[in-house]
Amino acid sequence: MEDLGTYAENTWCPGCGNFAILNAFKAAIGRLEEQGIGRDRIVLVAGIGQHGKIFDYMNVSGFYGLHGRSMASAQAIKLANPDLKVVDFVGDGDALGEGLEHTIFAAKRNADITMILHDNGVYALTTGQYTPTSARGYRGPSTPTGTVEDPIHPLPLMLEAGASFIARGYSGELEHLTDLMVQAVLHEGFSFVDVLQPCVTFNNTWREYNQLVEITDRTATTPEEARAIFSRTDRLPIGVLYRRDDVPFHRRLYEDFNPVRDKEPREARQRRVAQFLGVPEEPEREYKGPRERP
Repeated sequence: MEDLGTYAENTWCPGCGNFAILNAFKAAIGRLEEQGIGRDRIVLVAGIGQHGKIFDYMNVSGFYGLHGRSMASAQAIKLANPDLKVVDFVGDGDALGEGLEHTIFAAKRNADITMILHDNGVYALTTGQYTPTSARGYRGPSTPTGTVEDPIHPLPLMLEAGASFIARGYSGELEHLTDLMVQAVLHEGFSFVDVLQPCVTFNNTWREYNQLVEITDRTATTPEEARAIFSRTDRLPIGVLYRRDDVPFHRRLYEDFNPVRDKEPREARQRRVAQFLGVPEEPEREYKGPRERP
């Protein structure tokens, strides 16, 4: 998938978990193309942070959102053209701190968008402040003696918000992560992929994750089953952990209407705008043929 790269210099630290997410998604695009979903139908959206640089390194159309607000842009893109597959790359501080409301409401609506969370438990771009998913006791520039807060757990949060597809991956399991991304994009509805991703500079969790991560084929179909999986502390199960079928937001809103396929001709839209603004219509002029030159 060399042609998916760009001229941008990669500035992630050697050993960063973001590399695996980037490579997994490049491989996922190849598999989606094999299934008839061309990259011209795939749109990337990214927030602000180290994770957001993935947009610079992928030769795919997309949009940089504001910090924490990329999901708002992703929803607008999906509503403007429901035929697109919209993938929103976010960070844990980005989507669960500044943008928490947007994340919850996208899940609540079952918006047909894939959210891929680069979950490293730290604001790496700004040199290591604690985030909503940092473990209690994490030491960083803003918490030199250790944070006294307990972390947010993204999986039960998304379950209660209404996400219809919840998965967890690990940047140390690249092929498995690729498979999760493909399934998430193909899912019709809000698909959430929490990627455990060590930050080698400010929050190196490679050893911990290598000991605790466990691939599972068990997919919960009820909230009760999902809560039982999410609450495990002895292991960190990765896989598609919860899935249900539900009508996505754009179909609830539009039903069979497609704003691209079914849009009115330009003249009709201009006439509707004029009516809305109260501008009187000009009478149709009688055509009298070409003017005669004197």
